[in-house]
Amino acid sequence: MKTFKTSAIVLRRTNYGEADRILQLLTPDGKRSVMARGVRREKSRLAGGIELFAVCDVVITEGKGELGILTSARLAHFFQHIMQDYDRMQFAYTVIKLVNNASEMVNGPEWYDVLSETLAGLDAHSIQLGVVQSWFYLRYAALLGYELSLWHDVAGEKLVAEKTYRYDVGERGLRAVADGELTSEHIKLLRLIATRPIKVIAQIGGIDTIIGDCLLVAREHVALT
Repeated sequence: MKTFKTSAIVLRRTNYGEADRILQLLTPDGKRSVMARGVRREKSRLAGGIELFAVCDVVITEGKGELGILTSARLAHFFQHIMQDYDRMQFAYTVIKLVNNASEMVNGPEWYDVLSETLAGLDAHSIQLGVVQSWFYLRYAALLGYELSLWHDVAGEKLVAEKTYRYDVGERGLRAVADGELTSEHIKLLRLIATRPIKVIAQIGGIDTIIGDCLLVAREHVALT
């Protein structure tokens, strides 16, 4: 039987039988389902290597069908600081749930990169939660095929600094309106969030007054209330 080693993030753990667990793992090659035999026993060597909010190094042996067998697991990086803040922890659970569901529809390596970077951003309390949330929502939408246009409005006109905009829920895009709450500064920040790593966004100063509006746009675009 073939055996391979990979990095993985645990999406879901389901108890099976007396001591086993079936795990949904997200790897750089996509999602994998594996059986962790005996992992719920007190002295299991696997238990400490399959924590939530962590990147794990795992060894998987091919089993019957699509369910592999987890033969080794070690924590490569545990994002322990997420659990020290309730809002960050709750959002981490939300992200894992969304990625788990979305990867059923679009199963690709990009989800692993998005999830690992989001968890790292949540782990760094110096990075505003709104920055991490906005970054994730825009990536999430793009991977599902409805990337937010930040260069043209819903009428197909190029976004310009002289106009103000509002997010149009029905059209899923920005509409030019005279009293819009979104200015050129909002557009610039949204463009950066959509194209740059979280750590880069975190270094931008003076965004405290507009990140809330940007987060609202990102949330509305993925249709989350």
